[in-house]
Amino acid sequence: MVTRRAVVLALAAGLAACGGPAAPPLPAAAIDVDRVAVAGLSSGAYMATQVHVALSSRVHGAALFAGGPYGCARGDLEVALGACMAGTPVPSLEALVEAAKAKAASGAIDPLAGLGDDRVFVFHGARDGAVAPGLAAATEAVYRGLAGDDLVLTVDAGRPVGHLLPTLDAGGDCLAPASPYLGRCGIDGAGLAMAALFGPPPAPAADRATGAPVAFDQRALLPEGGAEGLARSGYAYVPEACAAGGCGALLVFHGCQQDAASVGDAFVRDAGFNRWADVYRLIVVYPQTRSSYVPLNPKSCWDWWGYGGADYDTRAGGQVAFVARVLDRLAER
Repeated sequence: MVTRRAVVLALAAGLAACGGPAAPPLPAAAIDVDRVAVAGLSSGAYMATQVHVALSSRVHGAALFAGGPYGCARGDLEVALGACMAGTPVPSLEALVEAAKAKAASGAIDPLAGLGDDRVFVFHGARDGAVAPGLAAATEAVYRGLAGDDLVLTVDAGRPVGHLLPTLDAGGDCLAPASPYLGRCGIDGAGLAMAALFGPPPAPAADRATGAPVAFDQRALLPEGGAEGLARSGYAYVPEACAAGGCGALLVFHGCQQDAASVGDAFVRDAGFNRWADVYRLIVVYPQTRSSYVPLNPKSCWDWWGYGGADYDTRAGGQVAFVARVLDRLAER
């Protein structure tokens, strides 16, 4: 059932895309910069990996649902659809590690030492029919090749879950992925991610978050030269306890066709991260992409194969540079 709230949010997203009223700016939040992590589903998981590796001096963990290893697509859509989704041919993990090391040596991404004792959570459903479950092992291997055994890495890849974000009771059938790509699996995916990234919860989460996500103007945070594929508005959830500063931050990247223009507020409201943000004292930011045909991105995916340029998975890439400016803004007082 489509709620009135979802319709209003979708209409607002549509108006923004067509030049409607701008949302307010992302609030300065004086975050604890040592408690910053990213998470994502599918193309959002690939984006989260890119952000984590490229900005490892500033991002200290990543929760990856149904994604694959850093650099997998090598800037080629055919490779993305083959090796990085279907898992055939199997990507050369050694080549991916060496390519990332070369980027770090050239200064295109942060020094790999920044991955150090970071925390990484890899979740992949065993019944995923869109992104091969075997890519969970590939993600683990590439992270180990880049960071060694100091990295705190947890892999959860054996459960009967389709290509979606598992929840306790929100969304559709766990084995039949459909919009909004949340599944009633009896699995608190957001809770698992939060515990892996930030440690055991200090208290149980409530059934619902205490507040609601609010829109912010993404255009004000665009890097010089812009960034392909971004919507005008993103969304942020700020717990009351974070109003005075000192909270951590989690950036959550939606999957393809999971942006607000496609699913309304279903993902930003029901994925489960907000109610845990109340417990962990975290600001949750949900950046948003948009559908386009120039560049070719009709399903509103994050750029994990190069539609925004050859440097898409480095600090110079438009979307990664945008995320860096989001972090700058959150750190302001």
